[in-house]
Amino acid sequence: MEQVAIRAYRPEDEPDVVRIWNASLFADPINVTTWRAKVLLDPNFDPEGCHIAEIGSKPAGFLLSLVRRVPFFGDGYEPGQAWMTAFGVDPAFQRRGAGSSLLDAAFTWLKGMGVTTLSCSPYVPNYFTPGPDVSAYAIGIDLLQKRGFTEIERPISMRAELTGYQEDASITERRKALEADGVDIRPVTPLDIVPLLEFIRANFSADWHREASGVLNDLYNGDGRTVGMVIARKGDTVLGYAEHRNERYGPFGVREDQRGNGIGRVLLSTMLGEMLKKNYHAAWFLWTGDDAARLYSRCGFHPVRRFSVLKKEL
Repeated sequence: MEQVAIRAYRPEDEPDVVRIWNASLFADPINVTTWRAKVLLDPNFDPEGCHIAEIGSKPAGFLLSLVRRVPFFGDGYEPGQAWMTAFGVDPAFQRRGAGSSLLDAAFTWLKGMGVTTLSCSPYVPNYFTPGPDVSAYAIGIDLLQKRGFTEIERPISMRAELTGYQEDASITERRKALEADGVDIRPVTPLDIVPLLEFIRANFSADWHREASGVLNDLYNGDGRTVGMVIARKGDTVLGYAEHRNERYGPFGVREDQRGNGIGRVLLSTMLGEMLKKNYHAAWFLWTGDDAARLYSRCGFHPVRRFSVLKKEL
């Protein structure tokens, strides 16, 4: 077996990395624009954390890992945490030790950075998928598990066709009952900005707050044709919200003590109706759990992909 050499990323590696990515991560191809925007221009990118494997002086694989170099909103630096967002070996060089060598190098580098937990790969803001696709990358998942990664979640991606969408009669009835109880579910207005963002900050993650701020900024200070948001309020109290950007639906959340009373179903249906008015023909999202998937299925969503979220203690 030829010796595998591991080194840090160099600018001239870009075409080889994109080529290897598209050959090995075939279900999630990228182009150089995406590589630059979501990797090189990420403030947490460090060339030392993007390991390149060479066999016979030829690039054979890469592994991208990230440690926060700048704080992320309310989550700060998240000390001790790191993320592996992409990992691929050229099919022509697989089963020759490149994958294991890349993992060894990444573990050593991350330990030296004080990392104790490595996740694969729900990194924000620039993740590509929640984790490896369980069908497309079964061999890769098996390697990660042999190297000490444990699966902690199996989120599902779903899609709905909007052409001809009509709200289910049971959702319409629930909407009427909520209205009778004083719950107003409708598109947002500028007067909702402050209470809505306070609601998200109190009930959901810093990343959801960032996403909502971006949608609201586009809605009122940019091109509102490609984004939308609906809100559930009872008087001055925000109970939930949903948003979309182009055909991508979500995030979407309801206050914990209000779940189970139909607000989520009505928010979801209202948002799909608003998307249809903009001539979007489909809605999709990248991940949710099986419990939420049952809610989505009532509005026409069907499963598309299943991912494996993995974690390793270093």
